[in-house]
This record gives sequence, C-alpha cells and structure tokens, in this order.
Amino acid sequence: MLKRVLLCACLLAPSIAGAVDLPPEIKARGTLIAAIVPNYPPLEMKDPATGALTGFDVALGNALAEKLGLRMQWQETSFEAMLSSLRTERVDLILSGMSDLPARRDTASFIDYLRSGTQFFTQAGRAAEFPTREALCGQKVGASRRTSLPGVIKDFSDTACVAAGKPAIVVVGTEGSADARTQLRQGRIDAAMQGSETLPYIMAQEPNTYALVGEPTRWTLMGIAVTTAATPLRGAITQALRELIADGTYSKLPATWSLSSNGVQEVTIDAGQ
Repeated sequence: MLKRVLLCACLLAPSIAGAVDLPPEIKARGTLIAAIVPNYPPLEMKDPATGALTGFDVALGNALAEKLGLRMQWQETSFEAMLSSLRTERVDLILSGMSDLPARRDTASFIDYLRSGTQFFTQAGRAAEFPTREALCGQKVGASRRTSLPGVIKDFSDTACVAAGKPAIVVVGTEGSADARTQLRQGRIDAAMQGSETLPYIMAQEPNTYALVGEPTRWTLMGIAVTTAATPLRGAITQALRELIADGTYSKLPATWSLSSNGVQEVTIDAGQ
C-alpha cells in the first residue's frame, strides 16, 4: 500500500511542480488576474449569445490556471492600458494576443505561446488586382494604429516598393482591426494588414468577403506577459504551459480555433523579433 501511495505521489509531482513556486500572495488568493481585450477573434471575444468570454486565449488561460491549482480571473481593459495595468500590479499577467516585441521588454517579459504572421488581405472582389504583395505599392493599406502593424507595412513598403523605384504604400492607421475591415469593405482603403492568426476564423464567419494577398510578410511570437521582476510567476506559468504541451491539452486548442498553423511545439522566453 505504501509503495502505491509513493508511486501516485511521484506521478502527480510534475503536474503540481509549477504551483510550488507560485508567489505566496497569488497562492493565497487562489486566482490569477489576467488582462484581456475581448475584440480579437478567435483569440479572445465574447459569445454573442451569452456575453461570456471565449476564444483560444481564454481556453488556454483557464487550462493554465487549472494546471497551477488556481482559478483565472479575467480583467477586461483597453489595449493601451494593458502594459500599465501590468506595471502597476493591477493584473498579474496579460494574455490577450500581445506580440512579444523587444520594445515592450522594458516593462514585460514574455512566455511565447503562439506564432503570428503579418498578413495583407483585400476584398474578395479585388483579389485579381493584387496577385502579389508588391502589387500593393502605391495603394492605401490600413491596420490598427494600436499595434506594430503600421510600422510593419512601412518597412515592407520601404524595402519592396520605394527601394525598387515604385510608389510607397500609403499607410492608414485605423481604430482597430474591425475598423480596418470596415474601411476595406467601404472601399476607403485598398487592402489591410492583420495577424494571420485571426484571418481564417474571420473569413469563415464572412465567406466570400476577403482574400489573402501573398504570404505573411514576417512571423513573430505572441507571449503571455508578466513583469520583468516576476521571475517565480514566469517560471510557474512556463512550467504549466510545457506540461499542457506534453499532455496534449495544448495541441487540441489551435485546431478548435482555426489556428493549426500558429501553434508552437516548445515554449520560449522573450524570443519574439
């Protein structure tokens, strides 16, 4: 009987290893407080029927909290307020489709959990006008000004358009990705850029509306953000995420949310470019 108890304890040890190193205040509270902006399907959104939070990030966050023996407490905020909420410790982490960028690492350290591609797209009815990304030179292209995408468009324009003697892309900053799609449908811009992780889902929801233009211009990583000083919490979340990959829980989520090409096989820290 004693041998059986010891064997069970050994088998359970990996699944609770992360919880041992949790900061005492979080362990005592019993919850992880995560900032989220639920307007980026399929990563985070609200179920139109119930108003409940749903999406890949929500499912992953809840699974991570469970693995750590905690409950996830989601705190809705704006994209602009997320890093300040983290810095002032109003939240423990950010799990909301945030790209792991070097410019953000003065405030945050990132546990990378998903690949993101920067993807041009246009109206389905205009797909023939833009057979390649270079065909966008001289055109109006929109992207959320709250993100790094306007800069990505300009970098592409400088390299593929201006350096080749073609007119520059006119970059239009929008009030979010939904606004960019609205302007595209209204013909106010010729194309838009959005994360490749969102487009398959959106194109399935709005069939025959959009068409991709070429391949993603670059790939980067999305990360779960914690403060740079939160080493124990970062270690606990990293361990929990590795366990979710090892036990197969993680691998089921990308397929559920049309993200099969965006999943990762291993966990990295601050590896985004």
